Amino acid sequence: MTSLYLSCATTTTASRHPFLKPQHVITTHAKPSHPLHQISCSSTTSQNQNDDTKSQSGKVVDRRNVLLGMGGLCGAANLVSNTPAASANPILPPELNKCGTATNWNNGESLDGINCCPPLTTDIIDYKLPPVFRMKIRPSAHRASAEYMYKYNLATDRMKRLPADDPRNFMQQANIHCAYCNGAYDQPGQGTLDIQIHKCWLFFPFHRWYLYFYERILGKLIGDPTFALPFWNWDNPKGMTIPPMFVEDPRSALYDRKRNQKNLRAVVDLGLTDATDTLQVVSNNLTIMHNEMIRGISDPLDFMGARYSEGSDPNPGEGSVERGSHTSIHAWVGDPEQPSGEDLGNFYSAGRDPLFYCHHANVDRMWYLWQRLPNNKLPDKRITDPDYLNASFLFYDENAQLVKVYVRDTFDNRRMGFDYERIDLPWMDYRPPLQAARTKINKVDAPNAKTLFPLKLDRVVRFQVDKTKKGKADEILVLENITVDASKLLKFDVFVNDEDDNPSELDKASYLGTYAQLPHKPRSGTTSNSSSIRLKLTDLYDDIDIGDDDAIVVTLVPRHQGPGVTIGGIKIIENPTKPNPTAAAATDATTTTATSSG
Repeated sequence: MTSLYLSCATTTTASRHPFLKPQHVITTHAKPSHPLHQISCSSTTSQNQNDDTKSQSGKVVDRRNVLLGMGGLCGAANLVSNTPAASANPILPPELNKCGTATNWNNGESLDGINCCPPLTTDIIDYKLPPVFRMKIRPSAHRASAEYMYKYNLATDRMKRLPADDPRNFMQQANIHCAYCNGAYDQPGQGTLDIQIHKCWLFFPFHRWYLYFYERILGKLIGDPTFALPFWNWDNPKGMTIPPMFVEDPRSALYDRKRNQKNLRAVVDLGLTDATDTLQVVSNNLTIMHNEMIRGISDPLDFMGARYSEGSDPNPGEGSVERGSHTSIHAWVGDPEQPSGEDLGNFYSAGRDPLFYCHHANVDRMWYLWQRLPNNKLPDKRITDPDYLNASFLFYDENAQLVKVYVRDTFDNRRMGFDYERIDLPWMDYRPPLQAARTKINKVDAPNAKTLFPLKLDRVVRFQVDKTKKGKADEILVLENITVDASKLLKFDVFVNDEDDNPSELDKASYLGTYAQLPHKPRSGTTSNSSSIRLKLTDLYDDIDIGDDDAIVVTLVPRHQGPGVTIGGIKIIENPTKPNPTAAAATDATTTTATSSG
């Protein structure tokens, strides 16, 4: 089986970076839109000055023909600040001796609890990152050699054959995700308030540590300390199918029968739009990635996830990648024939599919790339809040030693000893074409959103929202107090001034962003705590001629069936000129409209 391949003219440029592969630029004769011709950064990572990747020109192409523009990477921004912010307390690691029963869903009905608790030990040490003598290079799964695939399969097979009570055993590793995500752990000293590492700023650092130790265990089992996990390169057209090593041999340790059989060799649909045109799906995917990584980000928390500290309710809000491509892959691979979308389609069972770790390696790569992407409107991507820096987790290392790790040690992947194979970034310049000024948009459900909210989103809804200023402005659309039925896969997309009224096409200026969640059972019951999402309007205004309009027309398109989502309110706020990543909520003091009356 081969992955989707688009044949185009190719040129290569060598790099001085010792681990940088030649980069490819695929071009067509289409008219460019908004190219990012260079990438440059002045910031460097405090712990590592070696990433001297050069920039390279890129061209934007016809979106239906999937033009791939390529920009270079630059040194990582220094993510640790010497100036501490005001602090409450960080999330503490769980008390393993108080680990309880985790939860599962079966068509909305709670099953008996699941034991996801790890082996108990009182011997915990603070983990210190070892010196890096040789960098591990995580390869693209679609480009992996036969020798590599043999080693990866062997290591996974040996992990599955470890004794059941060995914390390095495959099921024990899968249970890590179950325990941290499905209510097995309480926040120490906070009663029955559970720990949840999704829908918050802990999402990226937790999963980076998770993969770090999983990778080291695999290497230990085959006696190869240089072994690195592969990443599923679903952000590139050549990687938008499940990597063959996971689907071709049912006898392989990498195979999992609990996958959607219709999607084993299909092009992944990151928008879950059910579009049938392959080129449309690919174009949608590249648009989604550009939005998640560049166009929709106004504040570091928009990418990383909302603030979450000791005593906080879980699920304050997902970052752009978590609620977008990350969640869509989980849902797309999970088996709809299983009671709860197992394996990848549900938090409690996701780690039971070896593909989970390959998928999350690419999710982690998105964080790695985002740190290095230039953004003149967001020059500082640091989160300096001590509640973030000092949050900690517990893992078993490759020697079965229980260790305590901190968020502050995750900022530099090279300091952690791993890097990524350099692959083209076709979404870099995949900005939508300009859209003309709208005429009057018909079929508006309400001339003012105030009359609709709180809104139960079970159908396509279109309404008007007042802007803070006429014409183009630096603004953010906020959807707040989102409560959901946590037993369901839920997703909806947001469009602004959309005249086409074709929800299967996302490759247009009117597409703003998405919200999505996987089934999981919070401690509170069927309804999760309310959360909010922020979607930057500034670049969308540049792509749409809004003239002197003092309002926009917002369309919400549910991708799920039936009820399950209630949105408390919607408003437009001004984007602060100097975003404060430790206090994103401060923007709520600006002029707002269309807020919830409840």
